[in-house]
Amino acid sequence: MLAEINEIPVKALEFMKESPSYSLPLGVTYLGMGSSFFAPLAFKYMGVDIQPEMASEFFNYLQPDSKLENGVILSQSGRSSEALWCTDLFQNYIAVTNYPENTLSTNPNVSQTIDLLAGDEQYSSSKTYINTLLALFKGFGTDCQNAVAVLVKNIPKYEQLGERMANEVFELISTQKIHGIYIVGSGPNIATAYQSALIMCESTKLCFTGMPMAQYDHGPKETATNSIVIQIMAKGKSYERSQKLTEIIRSSGAYAITVEEPEVEENFSIIHNMIPFNYMAYYLAEKLNITETFVVGGKVTEVI
Repeated sequence: MLAEINEIPVKALEFMKESPSYSLPLGVTYLGMGSSFFAPLAFKYMGVDIQPEMASEFFNYLQPDSKLENGVILSQSGRSSEALWCTDLFQNYIAVTNYPENTLSTNPNVSQTIDLLAGDEQYSSSKTYINTLLALFKGFGTDCQNAVAVLVKNIPKYEQLGERMANEVFELISTQKIHGIYIVGSGPNIATAYQSALIMCESTKLCFTGMPMAQYDHGPKETATNSIVIQIMAKGKSYERSQKLTEIIRSSGAYAITVEEPEVEENFSIIHNMIPFNYMAYYLAEKLNITETFVVGGKVTEVI
């Protein structure tokens, strides 16, 4: 697991160097599950004109009367059942995947495949998630060179922060009666909160709840006493509100931790704010003596 996380900067640089030129469509549906849904969701909150949807709910509840002309389907494995269900809903679709040899990319109505070039991944999504973000930035015409340079430079800092958060959380859950662990973010970092909670649940077998900061402010903050709240910060329209909320919940008995990369603007921070949680997942799982990531199901969800 640690080896895969440490490959994040390497695979990010490889994607930036080796991925061919392409563009992604606007005004269409982007379908995925888990990490592959969260990534395009971040871009919705940047104001990019796309409609991210969970593939499962789109297939079961939002199917159009006739085939859509085009769309984008994301599946890191290229095998997720719900993503594959949706392939017949389009006349043509673009596949975004880390395994272009798998079914998502080999259907006859695939118009193009975007290869994430992240290499094999057996544990919770780390380098594939970052490369999915890079693939979307590139497809929407946004230059990420400077953001990737910051990532490469600050990887040691992200590991230190992740290990420190793991130590803090482990100490708290070992010595206090903690009844909730939240990860919250705003704007594009709502996706970071969801993705961070997902990998923390997978890796540690503890219940982490990811949600928008404003949604936490609308009720769940009443659980502040003896809870842990990790605030994902970025200097944008919700920054001051996030700071004030941290003060309020701390005064109400919450253990508040913040994650922030001040060297980049809010939109790019989705790349950097994610990585400390990858390291946190590894170090906390280690402290909890958890040796297997996927025990209830597999890394790829295939519905029978």
